[in-house]
Amino acid sequence: MPVARPEPQEPRVIAHVDMDCFYVQVEQRRNPALRGQPTAVVQYNDWKGGGLIAVSYEARKFGVKRSMRGDEAKMVCPSINLVQVPVARDKADLNVYRSAGSEVVAILATKGKCERASIDEVYLDLTDAAKEMLLESPPELSELIFEEATKSNILGLPSDVSNREDSVRAWLYQVDADYQDKLLSCGAIIVAQLRIKVLEETQFTCSAGIAHNKMLAKLVSGMHKPAQQTVVPSAAVQDFLVSLPVKKMKQLGGKLGSSLQDDLGVKTVGDLLNFTEEKLQEFYGVNTGTWLWKIARGISGEEVEDRLLPKSHGCGKTFPGPKALKNNASVKTWLDRLCEELSERIQSDLNQNKRIAQTLTLHARACKENECDSIKKFPSKSCPLRYGTGKIQEDAMKLFESGLHDFLGSQNTKWSITSLSVAATKIFDIPSGTNSILRYIKGPNSTVSPANLDPPSVLEDPSLGKKLHVTPNHEEHCEPSSSEKEEHENNSNLAKPHQAKEEKRVSKKLTEVKGTCSILKFLSQSSPVINEKRKFDGLICSHPGTESSSKQNKAEEHDKSARSVDKDKFNAGGSHSSSSTWMFNVEEIDPAVVEELPPEIQREIHGWIRPPKNSSSKKRGSTISSYFRPARKSG
Repeated sequence: MPVARPEPQEPRVIAHVDMDCFYVQVEQRRNPALRGQPTAVVQYNDWKGGGLIAVSYEARKFGVKRSMRGDEAKMVCPSINLVQVPVARDKADLNVYRSAGSEVVAILATKGKCERASIDEVYLDLTDAAKEMLLESPPELSELIFEEATKSNILGLPSDVSNREDSVRAWLYQVDADYQDKLLSCGAIIVAQLRIKVLEETQFTCSAGIAHNKMLAKLVSGMHKPAQQTVVPSAAVQDFLVSLPVKKMKQLGGKLGSSLQDDLGVKTVGDLLNFTEEKLQEFYGVNTGTWLWKIARGISGEEVEDRLLPKSHGCGKTFPGPKALKNNASVKTWLDRLCEELSERIQSDLNQNKRIAQTLTLHARACKENECDSIKKFPSKSCPLRYGTGKIQEDAMKLFESGLHDFLGSQNTKWSITSLSVAATKIFDIPSGTNSILRYIKGPNSTVSPANLDPPSVLEDPSLGKKLHVTPNHEEHCEPSSSEKEEHENNSNLAKPHQAKEEKRVSKKLTEVKGTCSILKFLSQSSPVINEKRKFDGLICSHPGTESSSKQNKAEEHDKSARSVDKDKFNAGGSHSSSSTWMFNVEEIDPAVVEELPPEIQREIHGWIRPPKNSSSKKRGSTISSYFRPARKSG
């Protein structure tokens, strides 16, 4: 349900920029012969000529609509050019349109906070740019009149075509206007300049709405298309909203809008003015009731998010009529294709933008045999996202099977899938300053091939200035602490045979843990720079090396204390005991590094950070401490 947000303390200037039949424009740029011709872009679907997803304004004059199929469009407009979207993996590939949209966003973002809402629409917060213009070169004092701005549509002004531009010019450059309208005037000029720049650099036209909030800007951006802009002064808000159908408002096109119509008889936004805030709260709760009361008056506190990249990545496919999927094998075939595309996109996002997706979600539309209008819907399912095409494919199939089980319940009946999609959501930027665990691996001169590594395992380490490809090293050697070096020098003659035997035994035991490799394998002898960095971070690892048999009991005591993981022993800069220790500051553990460790090590480290109330004893070999305990001398 919608929630009311606090109103801004100062007036804002918000623009919603919407590209004009964008997919058609992209195809016209790719093939200039299509310019000025009736054109439509169709999905990859040969049923009745494919579904229209974009229609040029030349074709719209003949009555062609997006709801039509290709064959129907040809009947209405025989001269129409039907262009099929690019195809990959037997489905539509929209990457060419995403890339073109990014060109536009890069231009628009130069003037203010920019929120990319979809492939072809963007929100802009131009408040700071408008204030700067108002201080440095107020429109009423400017000698240069930007001609495109005078073509704006100003709500509330006379619509007489003969002198419309003169009326607009007078409004934009009025001296006695209030502060809010002066900011809007500056915003209108800035948007007009941006639209011209987009046209010059990309060959694309766009339309825009300029208002004091996102809601109003979105509502008017499509009022005058193509290649025009509309401004909403504060004085014109009520007249504009009073006759607007309630279903046209964002978040009122579904159940909430239907409830307003059925339960309260609200047909237009103006009808909402007949209800007090308390009455609306009584019907829809405190938050939603207040939100409804505010939007009826053109008030919205929703802010423009500073986001140039999408909030999620999704891949989907519909299977209408006889193409419906009716068995697990066909579902798996399509899921594998969708997941392959999704994996490529999130991996590209990780490499280019340093962002990680956290959740994998599966959506589907299904019907049971002879029950295609079943009330029960196929449930959406989610799970933590694991990077790697194979892992995503495996998890997506498990999500589908779980959803199908819930959808069918105890019924043993045939089913069919008419729509299938997978999405990567909860995408976060990798915090600046975060370093991969690969930072502690052998130096930059490693030439090991990364072919067998999962995608996230091949990272770019800023400290080394190049990509670092590493595979586990089978030598287990750590830099000893200063106290152990001294003890080692005093007992070197006795230690060598014993140490060789112990290292051989420990190495053999570690390799017996199937599917798990010791972190020691990654900490081979490296360059002095890396070792110094390790010491500087307070991370010290040491082998027991030359401990005599008389110290065996002490080693066992240390083993027990290590398994209990006393947090107080992990303080950076603390004194080093002569026994084998790992010392670091728990508070400085980087979560991104922890996620790269084996699952059993992750669980224990999380235990250090958030110790359980009743810690249970663990079997030997099940915790991270078991990988670093002193080796006991064999009898």
